[in-house]
Amino acid sequence: MGSDISGRRAVVTGGARGIGAAIARRLADDGVSVAILDLPGDAGPAAAAELGGTFVGVDLADAAAAMAAVDEAADALGGVDILVNNAGILRFASLLDLTVDDWDRTLAINARATVFTMQAAARAMIAQGGGGAIVNIASMAAKTGGLNELGYAASKAAVVSVTRSAAADLGPHQITVNSLCPGYILTEMGAATRTEEDVAAWSAKSPLGRLGAPQDVAGFVRFLVSPDATYLTGQAFNVTGGMITQ
Repeated sequence: MGSDISGRRAVVTGGARGIGAAIARRLADDGVSVAILDLPGDAGPAAAAELGGTFVGVDLADAAAAMAAVDEAADALGGVDILVNNAGILRFASLLDLTVDDWDRTLAINARATVFTMQAAARAMIAQGGGGAIVNIASMAAKTGGLNELGYAASKAAVVSVTRSAAADLGPHQITVNSLCPGYILTEMGAATRTEEDVAAWSAKSPLGRLGAPQDVAGFVRFLVSPDATYLTGQAFNVTGGMITQ
């Protein structure tokens, strides 16, 4: 079937930096027209310009704005074949310290936005005649939980769950929907709180003896949106260097 994805059109949320920027870059390098959705500011427009792509500024916590942003991006691209939901936030808090505001914003960005950007993109894909690929970035925390990650883990478990349901809904339209569960990936997220000792301890959890890089996730996304992956849907794939294997 081949793996060529050139000429396709992709919307990547949270594409201004980190994993999202690596995904956008990998797709663009393979001939995909890319639109980045991220918070207004300098990083997003600069990242999109570097790719020759489109930038749409949006706070994804606003579901209506998130849907409108996908529509705007699709219009700019002339359609949409790929959606990558990468945007997310991480706020550390234990059950005893978690606030309602932290819970609500984490779920709004990490989970609710995923649902409604999928809805907008899927409607556009179906209007084009069907077919397409959606990849939602979850987390290893969706399967393992984590100390002081109650809200984050819950939101990412929700991403895995809505991915399964969306795959069932969209399968008749030949739209695949999968999620990735990255482990410890070295990005800006969490950089302010991790130490060299943390990195060493986390690296020891992997049989490969290292942490992941954004490119490790981007490579898997590239596969899932290619013709080689059209019979994969509803899955939650681990990208953890063997830290978890179920």
